[in-house]
Amino acid sequence: MAWFRPMLRDHGLTEQQWRVIRALSETNGIDAGELAARSFLLAPSLTRILQHLESEGLINRKQNATDNRKAVVALSAKGRRLFEKVAPHSESLYAVIEARFGADRLEELYGLLADLHEKLNDDR
Repeated sequence: MAWFRPMLRDHGLTEQQWRVIRALSETNGIDAGELAARSFLLAPSLTRILQHLESEGLINRKQNATDNRKAVVALSAKGRRLFEKVAPHSESLYAVIEARFGADRLEELYGLLADLHEKLNDDR
């Protein structure tokens, strides 16, 4: 993350906020539980991040049509524009990492990390 923090800071984002925005960019809206899982954040941290992103006008929250206990979170138009502005910078950093480490080795590393995550969460 040391490579990414300065770039994110230039856009007024923390790494956790960026993970949430990036996860939301892949959906038209999801509930907070799914968002926490996709962004690898604990619920209390996600709650604070969502409050901040909502106050900045980057996300919208609305009640789930089938379950009023849950809220659906989505990027607002402003949030989508921010994602589209930051994503190319993020991708260029990933490209440098891939070039230095190797695409095959990076893919293997991602697989190993996914396996580790799965094994550590088997008992949860």
